[in-house]
Amino acid sequence: MIAIPAGPLAPLLSLPGVTDVLVHAPDAAWIDRGAGLERRALALDGPDDVRALAVALAASAGRRLDDAEPTVDARLADGTRLHAVLPPVADGCAAISLRRIRAAPFALADLVGGGMLTPELADLLAALVRARVPLLVSGATGAGKTTLLASLLALADPGERIILIEEAGELPVGHPHVVRLVERRPNVEGAGGVPLARLVREALRMRPDRIVLGECRGAELREVLAAANTGHRGALTTVHANSARDVPARLEALAALAGLSPAQLASQAAAAFAVVIHVERGPAGRRVVELARLRADGDGLAAVTALERDASGERYGPAWPGLRALGEGRAA
Repeated sequence: MIAIPAGPLAPLLSLPGVTDVLVHAPDAAWIDRGAGLERRALALDGPDDVRALAVALAASAGRRLDDAEPTVDARLADGTRLHAVLPPVADGCAAISLRRIRAAPFALADLVGGGMLTPELADLLAALVRARVPLLVSGATGAGKTTLLASLLALADPGERIILIEEAGELPVGHPHVVRLVERRPNVEGAGGVPLARLVREALRMRPDRIVLGECRGAELREVLAAANTGHRGALTTVHANSARDVPARLEALAALAGLSPAQLASQAAAAFAVVIHVERGPAGRRVVELARLRADGDGLAAVTALERDASGERYGPAWPGLRALGEGRAA
């Protein structure tokens, strides 16, 4: 019998520093501790056991996983994020992805110690949060967007009321006044869904000081832009993008889903997402590698480089003086 909630994967999830445990074969699992994937032996008898484990994990979260519903995205009782796919959608063997959710965010000092930030960069980002400058954290899956967002959120004034909107309720909260709203997906009949866009609209009626969106990935962009341009300063959110310079193209794609033209996006986005913080995951771990300012550029949107970091050091771009001014509470 497979024990719940994580069965034979529980010891791997409990290892210090593990954020992800991945399985797509009966004899091996892969873990991520921040420096790339590491292989670990797994003693399951065959693909049927992997399937049984995936089904049991889904059932423990109150979700269905079978031939009629071969994928699941759920949250286990301990907060661990589960994604699983059954054959034949997953070729040959079920694929299980578990992401461990921290109970409390890292402090910025922890991120400095881990190499994600320099002390100077940490001080600047803290100043931007306290000055209620709206921030957009970009990067690939697993790059550290949520980690950084949670650390920044914890720096907001304790007297502020924060409405946190998420797809899966995975952002660790280190602030005393956070109201969390979680998207609800439609049932098998296609009814009962509460999407992110609706939750952003609901948040506006809840007397927020800040609205925080765990990830902007669709039509909810329209509501986020509206909120940020009607007096709700200091918004924080994340978006998937390959670099800070690619963020305008990513936002334009999302804007199209929301029925907004590039010109409409450009007129609102620079105020809604004043600063882009781009994170990457590499051999040395997760690092903030770019800062940029969003600017309207004709009928479109552009990201103007403020700072770039790589193994050779830091390079400052044309937007750096204005970014420093924002951190000091001055117009830029």
